[in-house]
Amino acid sequence: MTSRGPFPRAPLVAANLLAPLLAGLSVIALVSRGPTAPSLAFVALAGFFVVGAAIAAVHRLRRRAWFVALPILALAAFLTTYRAAPLPRPAPFAGPLPPAHPPPTMAVYALPTGITHRTAAFAVRGGSPLEARDFVMTAVLVTHPRGDVLVDTGLGRDIATQLATMPPWFRAMTRFERTRSAAEQLDDAHYDRHRLAAVVLTHAHWDHASGLPELAGTPVWVPSAERRFIEEGGAIMGLTRSFHGVAYVSYDFDGGPYLGFERSHDVYGDGSIVLVPAPGHTPGSVVVFLALPDGRRWALLGDLVWQLEGVTERAPRAWLNSLLGDDDPAATRTSLARIAAVAEAFPSMAMVPAHDRRGFSGMGTVSTIQHSPRQPPP
Repeated sequence: MTSRGPFPRAPLVAANLLAPLLAGLSVIALVSRGPTAPSLAFVALAGFFVVGAAIAAVHRLRRRAWFVALPILALAAFLTTYRAAPLPRPAPFAGPLPPAHPPPTMAVYALPTGITHRTAAFAVRGGSPLEARDFVMTAVLVTHPRGDVLVDTGLGRDIATQLATMPPWFRAMTRFERTRSAAEQLDDAHYDRHRLAAVVLTHAHWDHASGLPELAGTPVWVPSAERRFIEEGGAIMGLTRSFHGVAYVSYDFDGGPYLGFERSHDVYGDGSIVLVPAPGHTPGSVVVFLALPDGRRWALLGDLVWQLEGVTERAPRAWLNSLLGDDDPAATRTSLARIAAVAEAFPSMAMVPAHDRRGFSGMGTVSTIQHSPRQPPP
């Protein structure tokens, strides 16, 4: 068999298959972890491999241009999934704010428990992979005279050990820094744990439920769909599923429509804490609406979006992030459209994605927790 040029056929075949794959993986590394030394080294290696394979292909595979073109076209199509693609602008919610009668002593406090290092491109479609974004992991304490509620737990003190239950690809993509867990912060503030009526999970992923073992005995409220997802949700739910003795309490959305969401659950019947189903990221994801006595309104969005631009620009997650992170991407987009309509109608309502530090501005800190007299439970 004759040969044109110095390059053997078999290595070229492998090179032209592997080069776009390496390039795609380098893009994922850069988007997920930002321009760190390891990700930039991976990009450089992939670039060298791609250029080398292309030069070799010109000499050895000229008659099979399609063989070179198809992987390159696939890579180009993958890269387009990170371009901005905002959802259509929804009609603003038509109607007034639902009435609320929060007690005078009700208050909201942010308990930051750590961060993971990501990028704007990871957070929303159209973001830059060179723009670093710290994803905060924050629990929110809502004090109410009929029983306090902790929305999510953030990172627990044993998160480093817990992450061993997660898939290897996930651990490779995730860098985190823990501060102090929500339970540790409450104890430091001499908070009476008996005041805590429940932990309300916006959803049960690792970074929202890691602190549950430190809150043993406190009821954990989740919709029935989320309770099933904890047991049946595959490897991504391995961390939460590994917890034993968690006192899960399933609840139903027994109320009517609320701000464009089809159903609702008013925790204390006074409009101060209202839960609505927002499935997509997980089957039982919820949005927690809060009404404070000073007239402020908050919407705790969980992971419906990861950063504020997800709402303000109606920007969903990039295709791969949604494929890996959302249980039902189409349902996520539907829920996002609903909250975007609320944000359009009520610009004074604070939108609080769980991982965006900007959303927690204006909340109290653990050092300022006020201990008001507790009323009997409803």
